[in-house]
Parts: sequence; C-alpha cells; structure tokens
Amino acid sequence: MSTKKFDLSTDQKQEIKDQLRDAYDFDPKDPLFGLTRENLSGSQISRRSVLRLMAVSGTLTAWHLLPGAKKAFAQKRGGILEAGWAGVGEITTLDPARINQVLQFQITSSVLSGLTHLNADLVAEADLAESWTVNNSATEIVFKLREGVTFHNGDKFTADDVIYTFNRSKDPDRSINGGLLKNVASLEKLNDYEVKFTLSAPQASFFVKTTERASGRALTIVSRGAIEELGPQQYGLTPVGTGPFRVTEHTLGQSVKLRRFDDYYDPERPVLDGVNITPISEPEPLAAAMEAGDIQLIGGNPVAPELVDRFMANSEIVVDIIGGNGFQSVFLNPWRDPFKVPSFDKPVSELMKEKGFKVRLAIAKAIDRDRFIERAQFGRGVPAFGTINPAMGFFFDENLGETSNQKFDAPAARKLLADAGYPNGDGFPTLTMKGGPPVRRDMQIIADMLKTNLNITINVEIREFQVLVPEFQKVDYDMLRIGSGGDFDPDDGIVDFMQSTSRLNGANRDKSAMAFGHFGEADVDKLGDEQSRTSDLNKRRELVQKVNRITSDKVASAFIYHPVDTLVHRKEVNFPSRSRIVGLVDLDRVSFT
Repeated sequence: MSTKKFDLSTDQKQEIKDQLRDAYDFDPKDPLFGLTRENLSGSQISRRSVLRLMAVSGTLTAWHLLPGAKKAFAQKRGGILEAGWAGVGEITTLDPARINQVLQFQITSSVLSGLTHLNADLVAEADLAESWTVNNSATEIVFKLREGVTFHNGDKFTADDVIYTFNRSKDPDRSINGGLLKNVASLEKLNDYEVKFTLSAPQASFFVKTTERASGRALTIVSRGAIEELGPQQYGLTPVGTGPFRVTEHTLGQSVKLRRFDDYYDPERPVLDGVNITPISEPEPLAAAMEAGDIQLIGGNPVAPELVDRFMANSEIVVDIIGGNGFQSVFLNPWRDPFKVPSFDKPVSELMKEKGFKVRLAIAKAIDRDRFIERAQFGRGVPAFGTINPAMGFFFDENLGETSNQKFDAPAARKLLADAGYPNGDGFPTLTMKGGPPVRRDMQIIADMLKTNLNITINVEIREFQVLVPEFQKVDYDMLRIGSGGDFDPDDGIVDFMQSTSRLNGANRDKSAMAFGHFGEADVDKLGDEQSRTSDLNKRRELVQKVNRITSDKVASAFIYHPVDTLVHRKEVNFPSRSRIVGLVDLDRVSFT
C-alpha cells in the first residue's frame, strides 16, 4: 500500500506539531490526568480527549492529523457495499418527479441518468448527452444524445425519452419540479438522437440545474415503458433508468438494493457488484453499525456532528471533510402569531412597525451562530445569513454577516421583543419547534439560546422526515428546523426556496388562506428570475447578493449555518477523489481495496 503525498502549508504543519505535543503531554504514571469523567463519558468525546486516548494507547501518529488524509489503494472489482443512510426511517420515493430531499437524489444519481452530470469541480459534464452546441444568444441548445444506451428493462434510449421526461416534469399533477422548466419555451426532437431546447432567455444555471441528473431532477431521464408497466407508486420504489446501478429490491422502511447494470454505456463502471442502502434514523445505531463493520459507508443526511470526532479516532474509519453547499435554518410561520407577517412587500422600516416582524427579527438576532456552531456542530460550519453558501464561491457574500439585520445582538433582540409587547418574554406563548432526528441537538441548543437571551420557552418535537417535509410544504408548524443540501447554483437557494412560487415554499399550503408559504416578496420574485436568466457573471452576482440581502434583512427564515460535507466510510472502501462531489454520494467508481 502506498500513501498520497500531501503538500501542507507552514500553518498546517505547525498545527499538527501543536496537536501532537498536546496529545502526548501527559504523565505516564497517570495518563488520564486532566481528563474529567465528563470528557470521557456519554455520546460526545472532544477531539482533544480522543487524541489523548490515542496517544496513551500508542495509536496516534501525525498521519491521523493530516487534513483530508486518505490512503490510496489498488482497486478491486466486485463486492457488495453495505451503506447506511443517516437520519431517515425510510426512503419514501426514488421518482425524480417527486423527490424533495438530498438523501433521495443521492440514490437516484446512481440509478438514473441526465443529459449532464456534475464533476467534483461542480462543472457539468456529458452524461446521456455526448455533446451540445449553443447559439450566439445562448437561447438555443442542441444536445447530441449518446447512441446505444438501454434502460434497465432493455428499452432503447432515444430522443423520445427526453421529450417524455420533459412533458411529465412540466405536468404539476405528476411532478413537483415544473418550475425548473419555466424558462424553456420549447423542446424539439430533431431526430432520434438530437433534441433542441429553446429558452425564453439565457439561463446561467441550465446545465448544472435543469439538465443535471441529480440536483435538477426535472430532466433526470425516466422510462415511459416502466412507468406504464409498474404504475407511478411502484416506479417510485423501484425506478428504471439507464444508470450504472439498477434497483432490484425496495420496500418502504427497509433496504434499497442496487445491483450493477451490466449494459451501462461505460463498460468500466460500476466497479462494485452492488450496494445495499439501509435507512438508519438515530445517530447511535448508525455509529454502532459503522464501528462494527455492519455498514461500510454513510450517506443520506449529514452525519451527526457529535459522531465525527468519534469516527476520526477509529483507525478503521476514514472521515473526509470538505466545504458544504447548503444552508440550515429555523423557519418561522408567517401566518401564525406571534410572528405573523401577511405581507413582506414593504420596506424594512415599515415592517419594523409590526409586532410580528419584530418578533421574527428578535428570534433571528438572539441566535449566536458562532456559539451554535461550536456547541452543535463541534466547530464545523460557517455562520449563515442567507441561502447562498460558501461552496458557490463567486456568488457568496462574505460581508453579509456584518450588515444583515440578523446579526447576533442579544440586547437588541430583547428590546425588539419588548417593543412587540413581551418585555423579558412575559406573556410570550410557548411554541413548538419541529425537526428531524439528526437535528435534535441543534434544536435543543437553539431553544436554550432563546431561553437565555429572550426568556421564551420553545418545545422541541422530533418528526420523521416523511412527516416533517409534508408539514413544511403545508406550512403546518410554529417553527421548523430544516435546511437544504446539494445546492450547486444560486437558483437552488433562490428559485427553489425564496420566490413566492418556489417549489419548496409551501407548495401544498391552503392557497386561499396563505398567499405564499414561508416567504413572499415582489422584488425577490423579480430579481430571482432576472439573476437566473443573465449570462453576465458579474451582473448575476450583483443580483444574487441583492436577493440574499433582502431575504436576510426581511427574515425569510432565521438562517443558522452553512454545513461542511462529511463523508464517512471504512478504510477498506476506496472512494476516488473524482467521485467526491459535494452533496452527492457517487458510487459508480467506488471499490473495495
């Protein structure tokens, strides 16, 4: 076995020396001196404690402290990978027309194909499209489709399947993703292996959002023959695609079994014989399964932060952490007291006169994001004040945290609450914050902060995702702790979440009673469309950051943090760097060593 060479900066080398010195700074006669019972008990062990224990046992080396350290092994074909999908009790659907969670499209990305697919640099590459040409105005795109491709049921893939998928995704009765196609004026079949998209206006995110096989989902290619044979419900459990793996078995609440598709267009992929994906809702059973070797890789929702150091201390487990590409929030129902705001279409100065808005802003300002990240995420994350995350690089506004109305300020938050009629929290109703099992600790810490800084009581209620997401879409909550992942383009944060007609903005609400879901604002609707259609990157960044400031200042939600992306697998699993795509778990090149 050989190891990869890591080029470390001077600061990184010094950090490794400092950590080693601290870990080995103990009396051999009393090696645990200075570590309290609390340090060593419970489900959380600090990194310092873990390193000390490794040093005492003689297993700690500088290798364990290398940033992103992985070993490179010879690849071996075959084998069944056992994977645990974190924070979920069941995989409710794998039909791209109905998918609304990252944990679902992480699976379909290995089963279904799109015209394009993202690589590790978040650049769209050819998938079912061999190539494409764009006209001078960037409003006509002709895709040359890959010939000789078959679906898992043996049907031949042609341009008709692109047309069928497009029409199905546009139909609101069959798909939740029609909004992603609103800029497509027409789709034309030129011949069996060429299609032409005509856009109403240039769209910067078209290749990484609309045609991409995982995150977009609107043009993740489905099999008409299989849908007609199986019916929509069964197709959601066992979809038929053209991807590297096929679904051979899936029962709600049980494992999804994937097996190699021998007729995949690339004969070198997949490398594995198959993957068994088991949903595991709670952190401790997930950790126990990984440590025992019952599962060899974790996908799905983010790994509970209290487990990361524990996994890093295990020499049989690899932890790979890179910058994340999502946002996490507490959504506040604008149709319920005490933070009711039936219209955001007014200047902030006017909103500040309203009781409901004062309460919303008080809650957002009472959350110390830096402290939250230390306590809830064990220091891993970036404070969030909007939906646009650091992984979007060029579009991310590093200064938003200094200018946003949501900037932490406990005295100002208490004054806002008092001005709203709740001095020192007196008379404030007891509210309920809902969230899934992975964010239990998050919610407890947020509730504690709001109690400390505002003297208000928030009850925490744990809901399984198959219940929580429909409640989010119905706007049936007081407060709801949820977020987004797999956000590769500003459209993911703006068009998906923040426009009045966004597919993740109370799409299933009672529209006669609620004009919008969790947020609605005319400028955001207008600017959101404009940024999506401009091809001038500098102009687009200006528009994106303006929208981000509006949603932040007007408290579309109480934004909390941007997470890191943590991949955990056992050391016998070789996860190549080209497959390490933030937000996804691409398995077609994964192998055993």
